[in-house]
Amino acid sequence: MNAPVKSFANVSIAVLPPVARLNLRIAPANLAAASAAFGLPLPTKIGQGVVKNGHAAWCLGPDEWLLHAPEAEQAAIVADFAKARTKAPHSLTVISDREFTIAITGPRAQEFLTVACPLDLSRMAPGTAKRTLFDSAQVVLIRDADDAFRIEVWRSFFPHVSELLDIALREFACGL
Repeated sequence: MNAPVKSFANVSIAVLPPVARLNLRIAPANLAAASAAFGLPLPTKIGQGVVKNGHAAWCLGPDEWLLHAPEAEQAAIVADFAKARTKAPHSLTVISDREFTIAITGPRAQEFLTVACPLDLSRMAPGTAKRTLFDSAQVVLIRDADDAFRIEVWRSFFPHVSELLDIALREFACGL
């Protein structure tokens, strides 16, 4: 589902195209095998992210990673992890169809997100991700740059989050 870009001079909102999205649960002692299966070294610090050759991984917890890759590579990634399972027990769940990704960019993106996100976003470095709330919806918030964020939101919460973003955009556009 690709929605039109909505913006005013200081903030743009866009629903991004689908990606292969996977949730990995694995013991940290087995990260080398998971890194080999995914094709990049998985980050070890909670919140930290790594991006390389179209693949991205964020550590969301002591044994949990969110993985992104091009949609066309999903089956191959699942197969590579299935091979790795004999050496490194893990749970890999395909969550590609469960979520949408909304990009929020622009010089006031950080301020804009405070309309419904309780985090102190000034303490969130580019390249990091956090599980948080957006109003009452659980989301994963990814900070790509000082002025660029992504919200990973479950399909069932998407209409609510999208409407909040639309209201906030109208308020920001008229100077509120």
